[in-house]
This record gives sequence, structure tokens and C-alpha cells, in this order.
Amino acid sequence: MRWQGRRESENVEDRRSAGVPGLGGLRLGGGLGIGGVLVALVLSWLLGINPLTLLGMMEATGPAPDSRSVPAQSLPADDSMGRFVAVVLADTEDVWNQLFSRAGADYREPRLVLFRGATATACGRGQAAMGPFYCPADERVYIDLEFFDTLRQRLGAPGDFAQAYVIAHEVGHHVQRLLGITDQVESMRGRVSEAQFNALSVRLELQADCFAGVWAHHAERSKQVLEHGDLDEALRAAAQIGDDTLQRRTQGQVVPESFTHGTSAQRARWFRRGWEGGSVQACNTFEAREL
Repeated sequence: MRWQGRRESENVEDRRSAGVPGLGGLRLGGGLGIGGVLVALVLSWLLGINPLTLLGMMEATGPAPDSRSVPAQSLPADDSMGRFVAVVLADTEDVWNQLFSRAGADYREPRLVLFRGATATACGRGQAAMGPFYCPADERVYIDLEFFDTLRQRLGAPGDFAQAYVIAHEVGHHVQRLLGITDQVESMRGRVSEAQFNALSVRLELQADCFAGVWAHHAERSKQVLEHGDLDEALRAAAQIGDDTLQRRTQGQVVPESFTHGTSAQRARWFRRGWEGGSVQACNTFEAREL
């Protein structure tokens, strides 16, 4: 991915040197990030813990400290990974500002928080074990950059564009928040069965994948950001974090009714759909007969 020397977003908060005591869980209202289920399954396999038990611990409700009270610092000049994240975030800002403007609306840019270990969020205590996640309550994306090591080393999804896809996916959740989609899905919690809500969650996640593809489409058209092999990197990352692939790797069996993010084939398919058409309207997973 061509990213060096390009505009960096001013919406990045660096909390990596600001330790936050305590290890309370991230509340369900904040939602699991793209790597939340992944990391839970990997840890359950390593530690011999029932993955459902571990997920329950990670989703436990805790006090929600004000994330704005946590000190943030500017990115160090020699922090190439931090600057890469800032460039990708800037690209998402440019694309979504343009698309919202075309629709006669204003895009409210999210902030992206870099942290290490744990940090305060408006959705409860955020932990690196959750993987990257979006908190709708404070409209921030949270990333511990060590997740990218997991993506590369343990999951076989290397490459800077694979990492850009992860960021764009979480920003896709912010777009869903602004469009009111997140609130509509969350309003169904407790009103439908667990299996039915999981199915809604899958459609929400696949739409965020499609929105990531929309970003890639427009970023490439306006800035020619892609290099040879970049698209394959994103598709490989999407496939490696499909529910079926993760469950097969960590549990040895696949339980479709427990899916919350979609299969490998579905995730790659919806990213590609956003990439090929660049259309937000084409990302309506909630009315799709087949995912």
C-alpha cells in the first residue's frame, strides 16, 4: 500500500504510555471488535478454557469511565506503525466525507485510540484481548497494535493492506452508527432469540466489511493507493477471521448458530462487493436474501 508521505489524520489519540489500572470487561453495548471473537477463541485454545466462558468474562459489565479523561499524546516522529494508522484513518475521512456530502449530509469523523493492554472507554474497560473494536458511545475506534502481529504471525494474513482493511472495517461500524443502523440492531437485543440476534450481528459485521470495500474502491480511484497483491491481502484477512475458519481452527468443529461475524466466504464476498461497486446502497446486507 502506498501510504508514506501522505496526509495523517489529526483524530488519533496515542495512549500507549498512559497505563490504565484494572481489567474490567467491555460491555456488550459497545460490541465486540473485529478481533474480539478471534482473540477469545485463540486464548481459549491456549488456556484450555471454554470459549463461551471466556467470552462471557470479556463481555462482563463494568463501570464506564470517561474515555476523554485519559491523557493522550501525539505520535512520535519515528513511529511508522502509528503513522500508517493515521494515514489510513485520514483516507477513510476523505472518502466518507465525500460520500456523505454527495448525499447532502455531514460526516462526523471518529477518533482512533492507540492503546496498550487496557484503556478506558465509554463502553467500559477496553482490553487488548478484545482485538480492535468500535465504541458507539464515544464514537472511537480502539486498537492495540499488537493485534496486527497476531494477524500476521498466527493467522497467516500479513501485509499493510490487511491492516488497513481492519481499520476500515471498524470505521465502517462508525458509519453504521451515523446512519442509525447500529441502534436499530441493538434495539432488537432481548426481543429476539440469541440465535436470531446473532444472525443480525452477522449482517451488521458483513455490512461493515462491505463499507471497508467501499472505502478501498474510492481511495484507489482518487489516490491510487494499491500496490500489487494488496487486494489479495485484504481478502485473505477477511477469510482468515471468518467464524467458520476460527471455530474450525480453535474448536475443531463449526457451530453456525453461534456465528456473529459471518463465514470466511461471506466476509470476503461482501468486502469484494463494496470494492467492485463502491456503492453504499450495494451494502444492504439486511435485505439480502443470501449472504
